Amino acid sequence: MYTPRETLSRVEPLLKNFGITRVARHTGLDNLGIPVWCAYTPNAKSIVIAQGKGITDDDAKASAVMEALERVVAGHPAVDIVTATMSGLADRGRFADPLPSLIAGGQSDLRPDETIDWIAGRNVLNGQEILVPLEAVILDRTRQNNRYWMSSDGLASGNCDDEAFLHGLLERIERDAYVLWQVAPASDRHSRCVDPSLYGGAAMTELLTRIERAGLVLRLFDITSDIGIPCLTAFLSPAGVLSDRPLRYVEVTNGSGAHPSPSVAALRAVTEAAQSRLTYISGARDDVSAQTYRTSLPDETRRLFACVPTEVPDYRQPIPSTTASMIEHVLERLREAHIPSAIALRLSSKDWPFSVVKALVPALENPDGKRARRFGARAIARTLWP
Repeated sequence: MYTPRETLSRVEPLLKNFGITRVARHTGLDNLGIPVWCAYTPNAKSIVIAQGKGITDDDAKASAVMEALERVVAGHPAVDIVTATMSGLADRGRFADPLPSLIAGGQSDLRPDETIDWIAGRNVLNGQEILVPLEAVILDRTRQNNRYWMSSDGLASGNCDDEAFLHGLLERIERDAYVLWQVAPASDRHSRCVDPSLYGGAAMTELLTRIERAGLVLRLFDITSDIGIPCLTAFLSPAGVLSDRPLRYVEVTNGSGAHPSPSVAALRAVTEAAQSRLTYISGARDDVSAQTYRTSLPDETRRLFACVPTEVPDYRQPIPSTTASMIEHVLERLREAHIPSAIALRLSSKDWPFSVVKALVPALENPDGKRARRFGARAIARTLWP
């Protein structure tokens, strides 16, 4: 395992080769004081400005730089491409998943006799090779009429393949949990409010002190799904959110986190909510429209701050201590939840001192996006049998 500072020393000499021209500290733009950094890639094929957050400046800077790198690599992945039909691959004994849940809005499902580009990954739940459409993995918004929804969901980087895959896998579990929490009845969502002071030790205490000094209010919710990996989501708002004072959508920000350690998951959720504040304060994200700043805060979001925190749930123990053991722990939870595949796709060259991996777990729910299918079987089941 490398420290954030060691990670930076490994990748900083390469930043200009990947078009990353500037790394900047944005923390001081807010009165909150939770570290947030940005990395700029002017000719990026997706967003130009990547953000990172953390408990320390090194955490946040490394997070921003690694996010920028993963997006650059996903725009032009260093992978071998197989051009074939799905039926042709089957005839050669190769298994392919057409990923219907990721088909973009207005696009048709892939036919067995259509010739497309595929890339090979591995279903880590059974060790078998699996091919997926390149268009479901690539992150290049200069492409026209891409058949699949483009997203950084499950895209992650690290010092090695395992580290990157773990980050991507946890993000997929987090996004699934958040969707299931969103579609649950309001009474269920509100009942899962928890006391943040019971998570994260001294680090959380420091965050809570900063939040109070900044005149903000925090609500933290346990959104852990049936998979059993701790997931939490945090909402930050100005004090007085429950008054009649009108608030804009951008004044209440949200962040989520998943990790085998509940405390780490909670810290990730709170720091991401702080990062989201700086997204709007700085105008840093080039994919946020002016209309977003004019939108009023939904009443449903305001009501979350009326929730009374309850005791922390009894999470499964013990917590794995190494990257490899955490991966196996997460995979075992997926198997117990009858999730059939968790696909790891390495997008970076083996010659680089970092790894970029796309984690696909097709059976899990996806965040909001322009897809032909908004919800999958898990969300539909949750609405029918809450």
